[in-house]
Amino acid sequence: MYDIVIVGGGAAGIGAARRLAGSQCDTLLIEAAPRLGGRAHTVSVDGLALDLGCGWLHSADRNSWAQVATERGMAIDRRPPAWGKQHRHLGFTAREQHDARGALNDWIARLADAPPADDNAASVLPVDRRWHAYIRAMTGFISGVSPDRISAADFTAYDQAATGQNWRVAEGYGALIAGSLPHAAKHRLGTALQRLALAPGSVRLDTTAGTIQARTVIVTVSTAVLVDDTIRWPAEIEPWRDAAYAIPLGRNEKLFLRLAPNAPFEDETQLLGNPNDPATGAYYIRSFGRPVIECFLGGDGAALIAREGQEAGYAHAIAELSTLLGSDVRSFLQPVAASDWTRTARIGGGYSCALPGGAAERRRLAAPFENLLFFAGEATSSTDFSTAHGAYASGMRAAEEALAALSRSRPA
Repeated sequence: MYDIVIVGGGAAGIGAARRLAGSQCDTLLIEAAPRLGGRAHTVSVDGLALDLGCGWLHSADRNSWAQVATERGMAIDRRPPAWGKQHRHLGFTAREQHDARGALNDWIARLADAPPADDNAASVLPVDRRWHAYIRAMTGFISGVSPDRISAADFTAYDQAATGQNWRVAEGYGALIAGSLPHAAKHRLGTALQRLALAPGSVRLDTTAGTIQARTVIVTVSTAVLVDDTIRWPAEIEPWRDAAYAIPLGRNEKLFLRLAPNAPFEDETQLLGNPNDPATGAYYIRSFGRPVIECFLGGDGAALIAREGQEAGYAHAIAELSTLLGSDVRSFLQPVAASDWTRTARIGGGYSCALPGGAAERRRLAAPFENLLFFAGEATSSTDFSTAHGAYASGMRAAEEALAALSRSRPA
C-alpha cells in the first residue's frame, strides 16, 4: 500500500515526484513507456542531441525548468530564436512577411479585444482571405489545429500569460526533464496502467506488471489517453473524461534532416516552406551550429504524417526546401530522426487545445476527485497548457493536494 502512486513519467509526473521527494510519503511513479519524459524526448544521433518533443523553454524567465537546468549544471542558451525571420526572404518577400504577420497579429488582437460570442477563433478571421492559409499554418504550429477548432478564450489566456522569452538547453529539453527525477524516487518503467478501481479510502491499480494499492493517485496521462478506453476508468470520473473531450490534443511533429559536410546552409536561420499552404513546414537550420535541419509540422502538416507516415513527412519537407533552395539541395539532406506523437501509444498527439467553449474545462479537469484522485498534466493548466513548464507546475500542484488530503485522513 503506497501513500501516493503517480501515473505517468512525463514533465507533470516528474514534477510531482520532485515535490514529494522530501516528504515522508511512500511514493511510486509508474510509466508505460520504457523511458521517462513523455512528450519530452531527446534522442542522440551521431552525438547530436535532438529533441523530438518540446525543445524550447517558453516563457523562460519564469519557466521552472530553467531553474532546474541551472541546478543541474546544464548550459542554457538565451539567444532569441530565428522564428519569423525568413532567410534571405526566400519564397516570402519582405512585404509579404510584413502583411502576413500584420494579419496574424490583428487576428490575435481581435480574439482578445472583441472575442467572438461563439468562442470560435475562426469567427474573427480577417474578411480579406489573403492570409488565411498563413494564419492556419501558424495555429497549426501554436495549437496543433486549425482556427475553427480553437477556443478564443483559451488562445488568449495563453497568449497574454506568455512572456516571449524562449531559451534552449544544448543537451536537450527532453534530457533535462527525463534526468530530473530524483535518484531516490521509486519508479517502474514499462508498467502500463490497465484498470483503475476505487475502494473506500484507497485505489487499486491493475498494471501490466501486477496490481498496486494506493491511498491516493496522481493521474498525469494526456487527454487523449484519458478519453480512450485503453485504460478502464471508474464510472465516477466520467465528468473528468467529459472535460478531457473538450481539450483534445492537436497534431505536432518534428523531423530531422542531417546535412552533408559541405551543405550550403547558414547557422541559426529559419525558413517557412510556403506561406500559402496551411500544411507548410517551418525549418530551423543549423541550430547550435549543428549539421541538421529541424522540420516542424503542425496541424495540417502533421496530419500528413498521421495519415501516410514519416516517409511522407520527409518527402514533404524536402520538396519544400528544394523549391526554396533549388533541387541540388536534395543531395545534402539525409533523414535521421522523426516523431509520430499522434500514433504513439499512451500519448496520442502533440499538446492540448481547448475546443470552442471548452476553456473552462481545464479547471474542471484539474479538480481532485474526493481525496483519492488528483489530476495533472499540461492540459490542466489554464494559462501554460501546451508547455513542459505548465505540466511541471501542475504536477507540483497535484502533489500538494495529495499531501494535504493524506494529512487530513491520518489521525492526529
